[in-house]
Amino acid sequence: FTGENRTDDPFGHGTHVASIAAGNGRISNAEYIGIAPNAQIINLRVLDSRGAGTVAWVLGALDWVMANRAAHNIRIVNMSLGMPAVDSYRNDPLCRAVRRLVDAGVVVVASAGNNGKNSAGQKVYGQIKSPGNEPAAITVGAANTFGTDARTDDTVASFSSRGPTRSFWTDASGTKHHDNLVKPDIVAPGNKLVYAEARDNFLVTQNPQLDAGVSPVADRKMMYMNGTSMAAPVAAGAAALLLQANPTLTPNLVKMILMYTAQPLANCNMFEQGAGELNIEGAMRLARLVRTDLSAQTPLGAPLLKTTNAPAPQTTIAGQTFTWSQGIILGPTYAYGSDLVTRYQKVYALGVVLSDGVVLSDGVVLSDGVVLSDGVVLSDGVVLSDRTRMSDGILIGDQILTSNGVVLSDGRAFLGVNTLVGDGVVLSDGVVLSDGVVLSDGVVLSDGALRGDALVQAQSARINGDDTVEMGPEIDAGMDYLGF
Repeated sequence: FTGENRTDDPFGHGTHVASIAAGNGRISNAEYIGIAPNAQIINLRVLDSRGAGTVAWVLGALDWVMANRAAHNIRIVNMSLGMPAVDSYRNDPLCRAVRRLVDAGVVVVASAGNNGKNSAGQKVYGQIKSPGNEPAAITVGAANTFGTDARTDDTVASFSSRGPTRSFWTDASGTKHHDNLVKPDIVAPGNKLVYAEARDNFLVTQNPQLDAGVSPVADRKMMYMNGTSMAAPVAAGAAALLLQANPTLTPNLVKMILMYTAQPLANCNMFEQGAGELNIEGAMRLARLVRTDLSAQTPLGAPLLKTTNAPAPQTTIAGQTFTWSQGIILGPTYAYGSDLVTRYQKVYALGVVLSDGVVLSDGVVLSDGVVLSDGVVLSDGVVLSDRTRMSDGILIGDQILTSNGVVLSDGRAFLGVNTLVGDGVVLSDGVVLSDGVVLSDGVVLSDGALRGDALVQAQSARINGDDTVEMGPEIDAGMDYLGF
C-alpha cells in the first residue's frame, strides 16, 4: 500500500512486530518464541522503507481487510502505528475504519504511543495516539518487566503514552468537547524485547547496538526493540490464542476477557495501565469456559459460562500468585464485579462497544451500576434500551484510581470520573494532573503522516537507560530449533 512495490522489510519494524505475535521459535532454541506461533500472518505494508506512512495507505489496507476477511479468515488486526489523535474518534477516519472492522467481528489491537514523558522526564498525560483513541480497539500500553520472571516488579514503562484521550470535536460556538476516555485498556511487555531482525534493515544499520547477538547467521538474527509497538502484538498474539481456544468469541468478549484477567500493577493509575498487565494464563482459562452458543438473541443476564462456577480470579505462574483485576475499562469509567463473567451482557454482542453500557445523566456517570428495566426513562430523557443494558450486580466506578496492585476497584483516588465527562475543564491544556502534565492538543502532521512508534533512537539512554535492563543473550550455533 506504500507505492514502493515491495513486501520485504527494509526498515525493520514490521518483521519484529510480526514475530512477537506469531514467531515460530526456530531461532535460539525457542527462547524468543512468538505468543501464538501457529497463527498465520498476512502482511499489509503501510509504512515505507523509512518507517513512515499516510492515513490513505492505512485506510486502503483496512478496506482490504474488510473485503477479504472471510476469504482469509482474518480475525485480528494489529496496528503498531499511530498519529496524533486530534479529531474525536467519532470523526477520525482511522477510528471509523477500526470501528467498522470490530463491528464485523475482527479484533483490532492498537499501540497507545510512546509519548509518556517529556524532555524533562516528567510524566505526560493525554497523548494516546490514533487509532488507539477508538473505544472499540484494544489499546495497549507498554509494561517494563526489568528482565525478570517475577511479575511483582513489573510496572508501566515511563515512555508509554497515558490517557485520557484528548481528541475532540468543536461545536458551533467554537467550544471543544474532548473525548476523555480512559486509555490504554491494558499494558503488555514492551521493553527491550528480543525478536526477529529483518536482514540489513535500516534500524539496525543505523543502530548496531539493537542487534541482540543471538546468531551469527545473516538471515536468522534477532534484535532488541522498545515501544508500545512491541506491546500491541503481545496482546494480538494473546487474542489469537483466545480465538483458538474459543472461536466463537466476539471482539468485545476478547477485550473483556483480557481486561478482566489482567494483573493490576501497584502504584500505576488507570490512565497508565487501564485494567492492568496482560495475563494470558487467566485469559485462556476464562475463554475456555465461555459458552459457544451465545448470540445477539441471548437474554441479558443469561449464564455466560458453561459451568455454574466462575474460575478463581487468581493466576499462579512459576510458584507466583497474583490477583486478576476483575473489572473492565468502559470509556470514561470502569465496571467491576463477578457478573461480568458469569452473566451475559448485551454489550458483548457485535455492533456495540463495551462503553455503550455506561449511562450518562446530564453529563454525569451513574455510579454503582444502577440498572433500569426496559422503558424506564432517566432524568434527562434517555431510555436505557435492552440493546445496551448491563445486568444488575455490576458496579460502575466513580473514581479513576491509582492501583494498590490487587483488583481494579481498589486503590487511592486519582481523579473523579465525572471530571472527565465534563468536557475537560480540569484537564485543560497544560494543567498539571497530580503527578504529571497534560500536553496541549495534538498538532496534525503534514500529509496525515503516521509512524511506527518503536523507540529506536541511537542514544544509549533509550537502549540501556531507565526503561531497560541488560539481558545477556545466548549464542545460537546455527541449528534451527525445529531441525531445519
